[in-house]
Amino acid sequence: MEARAYLKYARISPRKVCIVLDLIRGKSADEAMGILKNTHKSASEYLIKLLNSAVANAENNFGMDKSKLYVSECFVCPGPTLKRMMPRARGSADRILKRTSHVTIAVKERD
Repeated sequence: MEARAYLKYARISPRKVCIVLDLIRGKSADEAMGILKNTHKSASEYLIKLLNSAVANAENNFGMDKSKLYVSECFVCPGPTLKRMMPRARGSADRILKRTSHVTIAVKERD
C-alpha cells in the first residue's frame, strides 16, 4: 500500500524539478526531508510541502508508521506551457516559454 501526493501546475520547469527528485528517490522520508531542506534549488520549496503532504496522507488515511516510510516513487511530467512574446530589434518578436510541472510523490512502508 502506498500514499500519494500531487502538485499540479507548478510554475517551474520540469527539468529543474527532476534534478532534485533524483536526489530523494528511494530514500527514507526523514532523510529525504533533510536533503530537501539543505538543497539550494528553487524546486526544493515545492517538494518539501509535497513530501509533507504525502507523509500526512500515509499517516491519516492509511495508518502507516511515519518512521518506516520511504519515497517509493517520484516523477515529474510537463504541464501546459504559457507562451509569451518579447519585443526584439526591427519590429520582430521572440517567444518566451514559461513551463509548468505536474509532480507526483508516493511513499510506502518498509518491511
